[in-house]
Amino acid sequence: MIARRGVLAGAGAALIAGRAAAQGDGFALSGMPQQGALVLGTVPRGTTALTLDGLAVEVARDGRFAIAFDRDAGPSARLVARGSGVLLDRTLTVAPRAWRIERLPTLPRVSQPSAEFQRRRPPELARIAAARAKQTGAEGWRQRFAWPVTGRISGLFGSQRIYAGEPGAYHGGVDVARPTGTPVAAPADGVVILAADAPFTMEGNLLMIDHGMGLNSAFLHLSRIDVREGDAVRQGQPVGAIGATGRATGPHLHWGMKWRDARIDPLLIAGPMP
Repeated sequence: MIARRGVLAGAGAALIAGRAAAQGDGFALSGMPQQGALVLGTVPRGTTALTLDGLAVEVARDGRFAIAFDRDAGPSARLVARGSGVLLDRTLTVAPRAWRIERLPTLPRVSQPSAEFQRRRPPELARIAAARAKQTGAEGWRQRFAWPVTGRISGLFGSQRIYAGEPGAYHGGVDVARPTGTPVAAPADGVVILAADAPFTMEGNLLMIDHGMGLNSAFLHLSRIDVREGDAVRQGQPVGAIGATGRATGPHLHWGMKWRDARIDPLLIAGPMP
């Protein structure tokens, strides 16, 4: 479910407003705090600093802000707004989710990485980290997000395999299966922060877009990228095409999203597939 006026909300989310809102000080949250979810809010009047579990949260000039909860987020988080005093001190209950777990008791987790992979991977990870550290001032976080491509969802966020009792990495995005060459569009306004000039070992042709407030999208396995780093893109603008580059078994789009270090579920942000 996506709330009106461009406010993002998770599926089944309800408007959460505390006592502060009832007292007319303007505080409200839109969206349900849950694992993998993005929540938008408005700070109380007079707020000069906002923190989530002690870490500073950016607040826009109109008092709007964004926070999110990782796939493995704990059961609670503390949101504190300060001005001339403590204006708000709220413990948020973070709802757990049931992830799709596949157990493969006789299959080993992974083969030993090749020397070539070990050589190439660290610089790739450094480029991804540097891209996510960029602050572009993009405003796409305010919008109602759209699916970058429509089709069959072939992989869910948060799903995980257990190999002979050893957990593998969980799936960090949503996969949409479509033929190679199918156009991919920007799900919201933003600025291109990474456009791979050569395929990465895992991600293949990787495109990353910053939507502002620490929120960004990553599009993996593309057959081509149609924009360059630094380009401002608008919601619905074609930015590339589906492919099977990198570590992929067939053509599909992997759409991953992060808020700061928290991996979040695009399905909660874009809503049900049209």
